[in-house]
Amino acid sequence: MTGREQAMTKHHIIVMGVSGCGKTTIGDLVARELGVPFLDGDSLHPVENVAKMAAGTPLTDEDRWPWLATVGSKLAAAGDGGLVLACSALRRSYRDAIREQAPDTVFLHLDGSKEVLARRLEGRSGHFMPTTLLDSQLATLEPLQEDEAGVVVDIAAPVTDVVAQALKGLAAVVRPAKVAQGTPPRQFDVDLAAAPFNLDGDAIAWVEGTLDAMTLEEKIGQLFINHNNDYSPGYLDGVLENYHVGGMRYRPGPSAAVQEHIRYAQSKTRIPLLIASNPEMGGAGSCDDGTFVSTHLQAGSHPDKAIARQMGQVAGVETAALGCNWAFAPIVDIHYNWRNTVISTRSFGNTPEIVVERAKEYFDGISESPTACAMKHFPGDGIDERDQHVVTSYNTLGYEEWDRTYGHVYREMIAHGVQSIMVGHIGAPEVSRHFRPGLADAEILPATLSPELLQDLLRGELGFNGLVLTDASQMVGLTQAKKRKDLVPATIAAGCDMFLFFRNPAEDFQYMLDGYKSGIITEQRLHDALRRILGLKASLGLHLKAADQLVPAADALAVIGSARHRAIAAEIADKTVTLVKDTAGNLPITPVTHPRIRLYGISGGADFTRADPLAYLDVVKEELEAAGFEVHLFRTAEQREAAGEAGVNFMSIISEEATGDYAEKYDAAFVFANVKGFAQEAAIRIKWSSPMAAEIPWYVTEVPTVFVSLNQPNHLIDVPMVRTAIHAHAGTREAIRAAVEKIQGKSEFQGTFNENVFCGSFDTRL
Repeated sequence: MTGREQAMTKHHIIVMGVSGCGKTTIGDLVARELGVPFLDGDSLHPVENVAKMAAGTPLTDEDRWPWLATVGSKLAAAGDGGLVLACSALRRSYRDAIREQAPDTVFLHLDGSKEVLARRLEGRSGHFMPTTLLDSQLATLEPLQEDEAGVVVDIAAPVTDVVAQALKGLAAVVRPAKVAQGTPPRQFDVDLAAAPFNLDGDAIAWVEGTLDAMTLEEKIGQLFINHNNDYSPGYLDGVLENYHVGGMRYRPGPSAAVQEHIRYAQSKTRIPLLIASNPEMGGAGSCDDGTFVSTHLQAGSHPDKAIARQMGQVAGVETAALGCNWAFAPIVDIHYNWRNTVISTRSFGNTPEIVVERAKEYFDGISESPTACAMKHFPGDGIDERDQHVVTSYNTLGYEEWDRTYGHVYREMIAHGVQSIMVGHIGAPEVSRHFRPGLADAEILPATLSPELLQDLLRGELGFNGLVLTDASQMVGLTQAKKRKDLVPATIAAGCDMFLFFRNPAEDFQYMLDGYKSGIITEQRLHDALRRILGLKASLGLHLKAADQLVPAADALAVIGSARHRAIAAEIADKTVTLVKDTAGNLPITPVTHPRIRLYGISGGADFTRADPLAYLDVVKEELEAAGFEVHLFRTAEQREAAGEAGVNFMSIISEEATGDYAEKYDAAFVFANVKGFAQEAAIRIKWSSPMAAEIPWYVTEVPTVFVSLNQPNHLIDVPMVRTAIHAHAGTREAIRAAVEKIQGKSEFQGTFNENVFCGSFDTRL
């Protein structure tokens, strides 16, 4: 049947038959072919009916009449849009009750022998229809009569043949309808045989069989990725038994504890879990003792593109050892706005070309391990300066410019085989209006809620066939858009396949379930999402492994933080420490030429990780002293008061520090900055300890001063007075040691930088 013929046809179809005949599987496939929604009639049963069936008690006609009236009203309400609905409809009187509400209903009877039906029922784990009721249903069944519009198909044939016969029969009995005004919604159903899934027949059969055997609650649960806040078995039991989640991400901890946690989770679930981690910088994002290899920016700050591949390789090896199979990486945002600090260190660079080149390398490296990737954050961060963790941010490029930049990145990575995409809570006003002309400002929503971005653009124009997941659902970039009860199902309805993190598990699960029952999430959209979820699991081969084989043995953890991986990190640190400027010719500075060093440390204060923000200074001091320098560490008034010193304040510290004999006490000043603040602030700049703080580089006119950033690349906007600036990228011992060696001239600076470091101001270049 052609698309034109489908649009001309009014489909009000009941897929009928006894339990086990495949009403859900066949009905959904038929609906997809006809381009209409699908609904499982079981979801319309009142809770009293479900309880009876689960207890093995046959329903009475008094139980059925209200349900059948609801089924008929659903068909009638579908109007010219059409609907395929699965409902047993065993008796003529039941079908008559449906026709009273929807007279043009056509019945597709899936017929099969008792033996075939019994075998299928035995494989339906968790369904509320016990096999003991099969005899009762067969006794109740009244075949379609001559005056009933309908088709009978034998289910003994393969599924594809059953669907083909059903469509052929329906084409002869379904009547034409009026053509609806406007263009019908575009449908982009998954093709599991195509990239990035590339499943064979057996794997596709596993997906379809698993889907057919799932209860409604299991289907809803698969849409969620839980954030594991507790490592206890009891906690995991509750999550898996109550919410049937499809995936998990855990809070990093010691590798042994993480691995055992994952092992327990996989042992307790009927359907294997996607286990995600955040290996943006190597293994460090997955467990406390993982190897920090480099940041994305660091991997883009040297001509050697293999750095990104090495980062991916280490990330893959270490996360696979833990039992992870899904990496929330690489990051493919483009750092166009120097004020944007969300991705300033988490982007490979400020051009599409560098992002594509390095992202492909990372993907190829991590793909050497059994790992799927979720690149992020569609439709692209790096234009706005705000952080979607605390406010909705926007990619304000026009469609044509977006297509040349971010669109280019996504096309290249999709063609390269990336399996999944994490969608940011980032709006794209002009791109949305390209697909929905006339959208008012108030109607611009973050991409997680925008079908024009997820369906028309991502699925349609970019041709992405893989899985789409939301970014963390507690982020205010999403939560400010709608009430929670509305936004939870709206993300799936818009085109996301998985929902990242519960806020409140019981509430969010119910919101999603209610969204399905009310029709916000159509049966077709739900099943398409589930096929993508199960398809990703099958593409990783999870369906072929026993539960006790999904996580490696404990001895696999030997690779985590190994000497080999630390050596890779040290080599990359040496390559990427970058001299941004030395306009005063201060370098080299050695213990012979400048023995006495005044050392200042700058941080953004404690963040959500609760790590000591100045802990890195101990490492800096150790490395400088090991090199032979005499180090004099500056402490603020607050730090001195915390140490028990009395009678100090910021004014007294200024008077004490800024004296005329400064150059007689110190030969050089080193400022090491490790300012983070990620996910808590809309923008990040240096915050000094006090007004006119003594650590601000007033001393640049007194002694040679070297500023070293261990994180953000944009600090020159706040310290333009320094004439020697170095970007070491990370607060690791390897990066600090490499920076200290290069300050002394023991090795050459090899790192590169882009124009963002000068922050668009002339004085930063002086």
